[in-house]
Amino acid sequence: MFALRSVAKGRGVWSLPLRAQALSASARRALATASGADDVFHLETPRESESVFTAQDTFLRRHVGPRPDQIKHILNTLGYSSMDEFVRKTVPEEVYLPESSADKQFLPALSESELARRGKELASQNKVFRSYIGMGYHNTQVPPVIMRNVLENPAWYTSYTPYQPEISQGRLESLLNYQTMVKSLTGLDISNASLLDESTAAAEAMILALNNTKDKKRKVFLVDEKVLPQTLSVLKGRAVGFGIEVVQAPLHTDGKSALPADLKDRIMGVLVQYPDIDGSLVDWAPLAEEVKQQGGLVVAATDLLALTMIKPPAEWGADVAVGNAGRFGVPPGYGGPQAGFFAASDALKRRMPGRLIGVSRDVTGRPAYRLALQTREQHIRREKATSNICTAQALLANMSAMYAVYHGPSGLRRIAAKVHALTLVLKQQLQALGIKVFNQDALFFDTLTVEAPATEVHEVARANEINLRRIAANRVGITLDETVRLEDLADVVNVFARVLSKPEVSAQDLMTAASKHGLSSASLDQLNVHPNFARTSSYLTQPVFNAYHSETSLLRYIHALQNKDLSLVHAMIPLGSCTMKLNSTSSMSMLSFPEYHALHPFAPTEQAEGYQTLIKELERDLALLTGFAAVSLQPNSGAQGEFTGLSVIRAYLAAHGQNHRHICLIPTSAHGTNPASAVMAGMKVVPVKTLPDGTIDLDDLRAKAEANKDVLAASMITEPGTTGIYFSKIKEAIDIVHEFGGQVYLDGANLQAQVGVTNPFIMGADVTHLNLHKTFSIPHGGGGPGVGPIGVKAHLAAYLPGHPVVKTGGEHAIEPVSAAPWGSASILTIAWAYIRMLGWHGIRTSTIMSLLNANYVKNRIQHKYKVKYVGKHGNVAHELLVDVAEFQQCGVQVMDVAKRLIDYGFHPPTCSWPISTGLLIEITESEPFEEIERLVEALLSIADEVQEINDGKQPKDVNLLKMAPHTIETLTTEKWDRPYSRERAAFPVRALRNNKFWPPVSRVDDAYGDRNLICECGDVESFA
Repeated sequence: MFALRSVAKGRGVWSLPLRAQALSASARRALATASGADDVFHLETPRESESVFTAQDTFLRRHVGPRPDQIKHILNTLGYSSMDEFVRKTVPEEVYLPESSADKQFLPALSESELARRGKELASQNKVFRSYIGMGYHNTQVPPVIMRNVLENPAWYTSYTPYQPEISQGRLESLLNYQTMVKSLTGLDISNASLLDESTAAAEAMILALNNTKDKKRKVFLVDEKVLPQTLSVLKGRAVGFGIEVVQAPLHTDGKSALPADLKDRIMGVLVQYPDIDGSLVDWAPLAEEVKQQGGLVVAATDLLALTMIKPPAEWGADVAVGNAGRFGVPPGYGGPQAGFFAASDALKRRMPGRLIGVSRDVTGRPAYRLALQTREQHIRREKATSNICTAQALLANMSAMYAVYHGPSGLRRIAAKVHALTLVLKQQLQALGIKVFNQDALFFDTLTVEAPATEVHEVARANEINLRRIAANRVGITLDETVRLEDLADVVNVFARVLSKPEVSAQDLMTAASKHGLSSASLDQLNVHPNFARTSSYLTQPVFNAYHSETSLLRYIHALQNKDLSLVHAMIPLGSCTMKLNSTSSMSMLSFPEYHALHPFAPTEQAEGYQTLIKELERDLALLTGFAAVSLQPNSGAQGEFTGLSVIRAYLAAHGQNHRHICLIPTSAHGTNPASAVMAGMKVVPVKTLPDGTIDLDDLRAKAEANKDVLAASMITEPGTTGIYFSKIKEAIDIVHEFGGQVYLDGANLQAQVGVTNPFIMGADVTHLNLHKTFSIPHGGGGPGVGPIGVKAHLAAYLPGHPVVKTGGEHAIEPVSAAPWGSASILTIAWAYIRMLGWHGIRTSTIMSLLNANYVKNRIQHKYKVKYVGKHGNVAHELLVDVAEFQQCGVQVMDVAKRLIDYGFHPPTCSWPISTGLLIEITESEPFEEIERLVEALLSIADEVQEINDGKQPKDVNLLKMAPHTIETLTTEKWDRPYSRERAAFPVRALRNNKFWPPVSRVDDAYGDRNLICECGDVESFA
């Protein structure tokens, strides 16, 4: 029975003692009654054997929060005699999936210890050679203090995007440090808080250039021939939907840079690589001047470590700088995740994509950080947004920011100088062997391109566990990094010596050569690249980059920041449409294995056999769970998954002579990313009405599908809907779209309510995306990383995205949508582990428990809150939409309720969406029953506080809700003139006296922050 087996009372070995003191009196009484029933539900993962040798560390019972007797109590409260009855009254019978449908096709669930062994077994199949491939991915020394206290710290990785600034000040400050770091190193005026990777950042810059040009006839985006191949391919794919012509050409010839004469009057932007893919430093200033004369933008794809030594892009005329911050303490991870960066001139700030952290103040006048200029973003502007980006790479951006804080400007400069010094030694040694080095003088930073018999060189290199860049039959590339040791450099030189049958060098030979050229540890501070490119401007002068250079000081700084943020280590985060479930330690552990995080994405696939097995297993499992024929793991966010799915549809239509189809039907209640993604894919959005019951208006859908039958390309539908309920007529809606020639994209944002009980294929959809950072337990990281793979029916499989460097995708693959072949590959280990430990029954049980928990909360609060929408039998899906419009009659707004919940120790639910007066509440399967009861108690208590205002017992302008959240600083002021006690403000319920999260700032003034935009760090008191 859905992995919840009925057993006799007293025999449930997982029936643990309840923390009864955490429950309300009514809940304790009800639970006592339920516990005295004839049977209880027993959480169990089915095993092939029930012998004494069966593993006792199964995962399901650790993943699901409520205990068996509590589950029985919840069912009794809802009026159901069995779990089966509840599920069948919740999931529409038209799309209901029987329990046994995929059980035998799924691999057996592993216990936590078995998973650890399997993870190590696969890791051992990955061969981590010394990688000098470069091409945007570099090895790095991750400081252990950052690895342990940020990457492996649930206080950092389980938090959500900082939409609630009062409980997000720590990571907001760290992301502001990141922005300042990027701004300072690039020399530009403003930076965002990260994008997905370098290639997609370049694509965003291309769209910015298009939107910025005054002459809308200019549709050519010019790309230098020395740009990374993956970036060029991503640009081509992104350009299709906007009608942009991407032209690649040599922009630096005969020692000077210039625009091709025949393209001057057609360009709207130019992209150059600085340093370029072959390692050379080029003077792009003349080109930049020409581009500006034509009214276009200059985009520089650059390297943060190199920028500590070379002239920043802003100083030679770049308008935008993009790149990958991985060199600052984030390993390559077989492709990611790493933080893409994006900096721009001040004039472009309102067109910038991605999140932007700014400095504002709270209601007491104290400085506070917040998300700034949000009106640019998809959740507000929808199809008119600057980008569809939602999830970015916040956790990795924070790691890179801490890396810069730890090393400081002088430390970073010395790391860069050492890398450059080793490259100088390498060049000298290769030339001594008679090898031609194409990089002249010191016009390079860390990369050399040489003439050599490539086949033989790569063969010898591989025999010595070294990977070099493959360019051509007679060309090889070598990129060094901070991890290169003396012995490594000698091994690289000796690869070429053996191929040429020349004497090999020793480590001592290299030391002697370095000394002969004046290269020593003492000389690093004075070492420079070629004088024409040497940086003279200062950078990272802010106090934060010059204060925390011992481990103790950085450790305390990291913990000081995390103590300002509410994460899953503190409390439930009941954000609707966000699925903030357990990110288990077992699932996360493989991320720290060097065999997974140290592998270069362009390493030969035979060196990544463990990864390839894991990827194939994950693709297979996701295909089974969705019912689809094929899966692509490449999209590295949900929004990217949407764009990818629509691009696949577009390619399919074009291949069948239907390229004229361009209309996309989207319900008005859809996520903001849906219309933004449709526009990116070159489609025109036609909105479809939503009925008063929260479902799609089928009459309007049919009318608009029929009206556009000759040009209908697709429809984007979310199921369950954003209104929190299943749509019993989902198959009919999809049939309508198919009837008039369209394909159906099912938004997987709410897949949490599907896996194991229904699936997109049963509903009739053609493609869907899955948020692995929601449904499959990858942590949100404070705003990323994420993974948004897509599943497709067989007729679309041939169009899944490919890659220019590593073969992947379908037979007629579209261009890649991210820089790496498998996107953010290293965190695929998390979703793989989650699925492997739960198995089919465990996944199904998890879905059912999330449905059960949501309906329990609905049942407990509906006498004081209006639950806006319910399904056919009065149930919701995995979330409920509460409408607090009635509170407005006494002056209480939805945000007042949200901020008051902070005083009760909770992260607020999703606010003002999908209706302006709504609170969208999602309770995942992982939350303990005691925590669910605590949320219920808080919501009921707040309703009583609203009633006091309505009854005139508290004024409408100064009350417990309007003044929330309450900080220690506010509560300990000598003067207290508010019409309620300090005790009620701080401890509205008794349990808070034992465990209370204190917000570090009072309510933040959003309008002030946008009027006085400050997006870089400094001495925070200076912002007061």
